[in-house]
Amino acid sequence: MDYALPARVALVTGLHGGARTRAVDRLLLAEPGAIAVHHDMSRIAEGEVYRVVRDRWGVIERTRVELVHSCVSCTMRVDLVPLLCRLAERGEHPLYVVEGWDSVPPRAIAEALTMSMVGDQPVTDWLRLSGVIGAVAADRLLDDLASADALADRGLDVADEDTRGVAEVLVEQVEYPGSVVLDAEGCTAEERDRCSAMLVQLNPAAVVAPPEGDALRVMADAGFDPEAAAARTDPATAQPPDFHEAGEVRTVTWRRSRPLHPGRLHGALDDVVSGSVRSRGRFWLASHPDTMLAWDGAGGAVAIEPNGPWLAALPDAAWELVSEHRKAAASLDWRPEHGDRCQCLSFTGLGLDAERLTALLDSCLLTDEEMAAGYTRGGSDDPFDDIIAAAY
Repeated sequence: MDYALPARVALVTGLHGGARTRAVDRLLLAEPGAIAVHHDMSRIAEGEVYRVVRDRWGVIERTRVELVHSCVSCTMRVDLVPLLCRLAERGEHPLYVVEGWDSVPPRAIAEALTMSMVGDQPVTDWLRLSGVIGAVAADRLLDDLASADALADRGLDVADEDTRGVAEVLVEQVEYPGSVVLDAEGCTAEERDRCSAMLVQLNPAAVVAPPEGDALRVMADAGFDPEAAAARTDPATAQPPDFHEAGEVRTVTWRRSRPLHPGRLHGALDDVVSGSVRSRGRFWLASHPDTMLAWDGAGGAVAIEPNGPWLAALPDAAWELVSEHRKAAASLDWRPEHGDRCQCLSFTGLGLDAERLTALLDSCLLTDEEMAAGYTRGGSDDPFDDIIAAAY
């Protein structure tokens, strides 16, 4: 049977290799005629990457591919996209399943499958990304979200300069997909429910389901919009729920419309981060009123970096260059006196003490007296100066 272009492509991603591969196996069984493509990077330290193509009966092809510029994402784009286009032109398979490697970001693969050019034609002439699925092992999820391990500690780094953490990679693979498969094999119902609640709160936009054939078929054809996925995970545009609670799992979003004192915030960071397994968002420092700062916390640590200017700091003419997602988010945050400058930080954890966390963050805001007097740096250096200066 010949299948028409563009061909359906489903991406299955996940740090937990066993759960991910089981999900792919069950999807191949549920979709007769489907094949899977996987880039095996277990020997990348020796400079070896292998492309493995398989169907429901086993391996069809195992081919060594060359690393391009020593870059994993480049290698996948240069090898994966042309391969899928060639296969799609033959029209022999109803579905192509791309199984991502453990620590490769799903966004990089999804955008390669939707935004690349093949010659002078868009890849979408050949391929349609029909679904992005994250696969998670319930017996590892909560421990890995709280882990301070680096990828290199587990042999999962894909380059010498890959300094990412296990928790950092895991949250991206949970928060970016449109669907998440929870593999709870061997877990109690209580453990499964706790993990499911955590996944729902980390990614409210996703469908969370067990790795059953019917559910996987629906996930593989649910559709996926990379621009929308990027917008809901971008600190500048994300709009998290104010509060969500299910059993022990709780999410609270702290929203305020006055600036933070840099010294008090810096002094409180350890206490703020320690109460949650995941924190994210955007915030406003009194000492840097034109710069939006992004907050990305996982594994007991937080990364803070500039995320461009607040829209209120831009001239009117520059607004034409801003995405519609960004303008929409700014309009929701807008206040006459401050524009879109705001505090929007979301925290998720087990038994999260929302009242204590809120009080701690509130104590870092400028007081009424400081607001009335106008903030001045005083005699000490701003602890965030170096972070901001390094980005410019």
